[in-house]
Amino acid sequence: MKVLAAYKVESEQVVADVRVVQREDQFLNEYEVEYPHLNPATRAVLEKLKERIIESVDLKVSDLVSKSEDEAIRRTFQKKAKELLKREFSDATKDEESFLAGRLLQEMLGLGDLELMLADPQLEEVIVNSAKENVWVYHRKFGWLKSNIRIPTEEQVQNYSEIIGRKVGRQITTLNPLMDANLLSGNRVNAVLLPISSKGNSIVIRKFRADPWTIVNLLDPNVKTLTPEVAALLWLCVQYEMNIIVGGGTGSGKTSFLNAILLFTPPNQRIVSIEDTRELVLPDFLHWTPMVTRQPNTEGKGEITMLDLMVNSLRMRPDRIVLGETRRQREAEVLFEAMHTGHSVFSTFHAEDVFQLKNRLIHPPVNIPELLLSAINMVVIQYRQRRTGFRRVFEIAEFIEEEDKVSTNVLYRWNPQRDELEKVGESIKLYNTLSLYTGMTPKEIQAEIRDRTRVLEYLLKHGIMSVNDVGRVVAEYYKDKHRLLKIVDENQPPQALLEARLETEIESLPAHPAVTAPEKPKEPKVTKESIRKKLKAILGEK
Repeated sequence: MKVLAAYKVESEQVVADVRVVQREDQFLNEYEVEYPHLNPATRAVLEKLKERIIESVDLKVSDLVSKSEDEAIRRTFQKKAKELLKREFSDATKDEESFLAGRLLQEMLGLGDLELMLADPQLEEVIVNSAKENVWVYHRKFGWLKSNIRIPTEEQVQNYSEIIGRKVGRQITTLNPLMDANLLSGNRVNAVLLPISSKGNSIVIRKFRADPWTIVNLLDPNVKTLTPEVAALLWLCVQYEMNIIVGGGTGSGKTSFLNAILLFTPPNQRIVSIEDTRELVLPDFLHWTPMVTRQPNTEGKGEITMLDLMVNSLRMRPDRIVLGETRRQREAEVLFEAMHTGHSVFSTFHAEDVFQLKNRLIHPPVNIPELLLSAINMVVIQYRQRRTGFRRVFEIAEFIEEEDKVSTNVLYRWNPQRDELEKVGESIKLYNTLSLYTGMTPKEIQAEIRDRTRVLEYLLKHGIMSVNDVGRVVAEYYKDKHRLLKIVDENQPPQALLEARLETEIESLPAHPAVTAPEKPKEPKVTKESIRKKLKAILGEK
């Protein structure tokens, strides 16, 4: 046996050792989670404690829908669990109490052993195919691995699915055996029950980073998704409301890339996003209304589709409309209608390259008129290398209208031999459109791209990568470009961005004299004579 990696993970104060191992008698590498197991006597006591905790804590299903309420409930459960554990295990140490309390929380409010896997930042997917086989995981470095964890029964797998559904206000039953939902942590969940999933009850959990990817993360040499110059061009296109479609295969990072470039949105513009499940995370200060679809209830009523939300969003005065994924003809028609009515539109679409994206859009089932494609200003194609798991921007292209047809013009393409995104063509339409919207000449556009490239390289150099921090620097660029470039050129520490802005704002405040509230006017005294006068005025008497 060869150990490929070893580290620790922690969930609810339960610490586990994780190992990725390679065995000669196995075709696949394995993912092992090791933590202290409970003996039968301890397990029996904990089962009794569960009942007592449930009886002593007043819990409603509605309390679990909100993340803040969920955290409050967890704290209450943990406090009560520790009180009962002190009585039953008086000789236990604090660490042992914490461990037992954590196990109780994982089993009562969480997904049991799966919680330890969900706490591992190296995992992208956690998959339960059935109770008959071990849980599978997708590791960022080692790809698919078979774990040593197994859910004991199909009933338990279904119970976990129902727990997930209750927390987000959704149902999964034998009548409605499919569920697409999000955990309160943001992780996406798809569950399928027997007999639809003929092998057994299934759960697929796609994990999302606690701090979503930003454009600076994608520029990191260890990630290398794109170059600063191309990122700067995208920044310019997003600012001046170009319509952008992000394509790619499954798991290629389409949504992550879309989320990263949306941080370039000016803070004085309104964004409306539409998704099946919430995945986008934007800075707190942006004017953003996120909306999600809703499945029908058991009677087949109450469904809110993506098309419903698309049509409704046009009445919400958005500057930008973001569609999580374009799948069907009616969605595409409304999307292009939004483009032609002056809205800036962003969306993702399943396609391996720009030619496939074009063909899928103009042929069934989407089947939109080819000439409508000219409304798309830029197409970005994402690529995931299956063997190594890395993700790259594969192509950046534009659509060119030629008489009654639309052709593709590829501007950048990834070179797999050199692992670089290279320029392969000159823009025919994009720069003209930018000039039209901005009034800048091609030289001025290039100078603007160089300025933004410097800012992005500064952010990368100083490790400014969080959603809010990157968003605030972009907003600062729009507010006071020259001041920001001065900080960048002088390589001042990042704190200068906030400190200098605070000083500037304080100095610019006008000196106002002390202002006192105006005196409240006195109410006129009511008398018989004043009432008589009012009546005469109303009746028109002299």
